[in-house]
Amino acid sequence: MSVASVYPHYVAKVEKKGRTQAELNEVIRWLTGYSQAQLKGHLDAGTTFEDFFAGASINPHADLITGTVCGVRVEEVADPLMQQIRYLDKLVDELAKGRPMEKVLRTPTA
Repeated sequence: MSVASVYPHYVAKVEKKGRTQAELNEVIRWLTGYSQAQLKGHLDAGTTFEDFFAGASINPHADLITGTVCGVRVEEVADPLMQQIRYLDKLVDELAKGRPMEKVLRTPTA
């Protein structure tokens, strides 16, 4: 499955709740380490989730992403690829629910 096939659903989900596509892109870039140009390139190319995450530099704070997505605890997912997909799903859910951006991006408190 390509990232581009799911991306419009992510956009619709966050925009329906008053968030922006730019915020969604920021969340994806935070998780993956991609620049905006790289993200756009993957979307335009129809990159699969497997290849998308294989080329990503997953944020070192991604292990702070906890909770459930579709009844599955993201921190307990054994398959690394599926866990990274669930991380993304969880971040999109949090963004759509109106969680402050600094909390979504797991910004350390001073």
